[in-house]
Amino acid sequence: MTTPVIAIHGGAGTISRDSLTAEEEARYHQALSDIVAAGQAVLNAGGSALEAVTEAVRLLEDCPLFNAGHGAVYTSEGKHELDACVMNGADLSAGAVACVTNVRNPVLAARAVMEKSQHVLLVGPAAEAFAARNGVVTVAPEYFHTDARHQQWMRVRGQDKAMLDHDAASFAFAHKDEPAEKAPIDPDNKFGTVGAVALDKFGNLAAATSTGGITNKQPGRVGDSPLIGAGCYAANATAAVSATGTGESFMRAVACHDVAARMAYAGNSLEQATQAVVFQSLPTVGGRGGLIAVDAQGNLALPFNTEGMYRAYGRGELAPVTAIYGHAG
Repeated sequence: MTTPVIAIHGGAGTISRDSLTAEEEARYHQALSDIVAAGQAVLNAGGSALEAVTEAVRLLEDCPLFNAGHGAVYTSEGKHELDACVMNGADLSAGAVACVTNVRNPVLAARAVMEKSQHVLLVGPAAEAFAARNGVVTVAPEYFHTDARHQQWMRVRGQDKAMLDHDAASFAFAHKDEPAEKAPIDPDNKFGTVGAVALDKFGNLAAATSTGGITNKQPGRVGDSPLIGAGCYAANATAAVSATGTGESFMRAVACHDVAARMAYAGNSLEQATQAVVFQSLPTVGGRGGLIAVDAQGNLALPFNTEGMYRAYGRGELAPVTAIYGHAG
């Protein structure tokens, strides 16, 4: 039996130590720890990697500290459009949804697409209808609202471009009108994609990614998160990978598959492959962000080329390890 491993991320970007109070930092660390522990419990009980990443991402979607599900960012029209993907490394089966507006947990809709349809990706109203027919909980769009998210959009909506969450929060802070406003990237100005990767006791890998997108995005915009190979990938022969950052760049670099390809074709280790993608390939196309990855031997890699990345991992029965900044912390 293999020692199971799970890792999660909650977004990468401009995360300054001055941006969060000790109490706010503690909330992030606790949420990351609790969610990793839940994934570990699935794996340690003999559950599959697929089950573990689905549960971890479902919990991340339900947590208002992160930009996925409840607390998702607003489009330029003041609405929410959510994307998610899940992939099973054992047989390369995958499912994804994009631009859904009433699915409480897009990762569960993605899982339904994988297991209950002949397709990989469904979008918009058809994806919502499919999810509902297959027992996935739907909600009123107001479910995704948080006051802080709405205020963030109100501050940046006059801009001509969409903004990653961390950039939107930084913009709001730099242009603040009230002294009481918090610095960028406080828990209410959460940001980024969420994701999970896992290796189970049976040597199988899986990955899942979910996002609310980018603040002030054009309606209908789809980023890397629901795209196989760009924001999510898993194959037992190589690795399970989930990405977060500037989605268009990750799409152009096919970042997650590139990690696996470097391992399969060039003989790179997981560390070599992830370092090359994050610090060499992505920057050439303006790619800011990071990824989490695990290989069939249980090696982990969590590189990012930004100031920080919300991340955590758990191995076997060991206590979860959480971090936010470029070094431990």
